[in-house]
Amino acid sequence: MPGIEESKCILVTGATAGIGRALALSLAKLPSNPQVIAAGRRQDRLEELKRAGLEIIQFDLDTDASSLKSSVDLILEKYPNLDAVILNAGVQYEFDFKKEINIAKLQSELNINYTSVVTTIAYLTPHFLKLSAASQPSFIIPVTAGLGIVPAVWVPGYSASKAALHSYTTSLRLQLNDTNIHVLEIIPPLVESELHDAEGTTEKLTNLWMPLDKYTEVTMQGLRNGDTIISTGGSLVWYDKYDKDKEGVIAQLQAAREKW
Repeated sequence: MPGIEESKCILVTGATAGIGRALALSLAKLPSNPQVIAAGRRQDRLEELKRAGLEIIQFDLDTDASSLKSSVDLILEKYPNLDAVILNAGVQYEFDFKKEINIAKLQSELNINYTSVVTTIAYLTPHFLKLSAASQPSFIIPVTAGLGIVPAVWVPGYSASKAALHSYTTSLRLQLNDTNIHVLEIIPPLVESELHDAEGTTEKLTNLWMPLDKYTEVTMQGLRNGDTIISTGGSLVWYDKYDKDKEGVIAQLQAAREKW
């Protein structure tokens, strides 16, 4: 399977912090010298990446389908050679359903982590299908989480949204397996990140998470290899134990459906 080094232009969402930022900077250093577009909400962080030589674009996933369509259209107009997207943007909130729930935060989390990711992919796929028809490979790479396989009860919305994205990614891969669009999935374990700042749990997790530089090295190797599943640590253990054999069963179900 082709790897990310075949890409000429890569869009990374959620690129202003954590895994997204580290991957964007690492991709820009590949010997193949791809054009890397760092997308995110925080303009000051984007300007830092611009000074590091990356293209930048302000892109907020917590919005409606019409606004996402406008953003994707602008990206494709400016970067018609776009042939890869890493969908990394995400938020994580703690919810205790024995207490009052902030519904706005719950809905926002689902939108950022799942609904808007799938919507963005839907708007990008026709462009990638045109590349496929011209025998050019492209890549769709959602970032899910180990908690999408084994949920953490204190972050039920986050776990559920990542489980939904994990399931969707598997279906998308099988739908596109007769094209030149390669659907990879990054499944991180607990990694050093600002993701936990919103809940004030960062300090408690510092002795548990994988250092970002180590995680980035492992993930970049998987991207270069073109691995279908790019994971490590506890997330890889969970994937191998609970999900590894599912894709064959899903393919059988799909084959049965095609005979209906």
